[in-house]
Amino acid sequence: MSANIIIAIDGPAGAGKSTIAKMVASRLGFSYIDTGAMYRAIAFEALKRGIIKDEKAVEALAGEIDIQFSPDGDINRVYADGKELTELIRTPEVSNQASFVSSLAGVRAAMLLKQRELGQKGNVVMDGRDVGTCIFPDADIKVFLTATSIERARRRYIELVAKGADIDINELKKEIDARDKADSQRAIAPLKKADDAIEIDSTKLSIQQTADMIMQLAKKRIQNAL
Repeated sequence: MSANIIIAIDGPAGAGKSTIAKMVASRLGFSYIDTGAMYRAIAFEALKRGIIKDEKAVEALAGEIDIQFSPDGDINRVYADGKELTELIRTPEVSNQASFVSSLAGVRAAMLLKQRELGQKGNVVMDGRDVGTCIFPDADIKVFLTATSIERARRRYIELVAKGADIDINELKKEIDARDKADSQRAIAPLKKADDAIEIDSTKLSIQQTADMIMQLAKKRIQNAL
């Protein structure tokens, strides 16, 4: 496909961005880039190295770390400096620290360059908090995917329980609400809907229904580009 389309999917934590973006990318034959996983990878490495409270050290880490993605069926495997972190970066602890990491100017500057490099060839689906507002403000399709916080907590609860975690859904909701606040109020690249983004509330939609809505937008844009 030679349309060189960029699809930006933004939204709050737990809205289903990664799941939907992977599905849309697979159906279109596009590359999928999970920007949230990049910040999670930095948070994981910073926690492992014991430098998570040292902002300068975390920013230096972001400039040095090599993050790559490798599609494997339904899984988008994440590697940092050659080590696979796909499952390791999905814990609540890493999720909480990823919000802090993503608020650091040096980290965002390093990731912005990498994210643009990964997406510049086009035919990509990229999801995150600021794809349509900062990374690719001229993206061909911009979607702001959201859902109520209790629904997002419910989805996350099901996912974690399936992995054997002992978690309280009310605590999950508190964490999601806190992260929403932090992401929306941070000084650098805050979470917000781009002016020209199409908002999709997936609270009462299935994964398939949500993906179908974005596919309709993509097919129309691709047809116009060819």
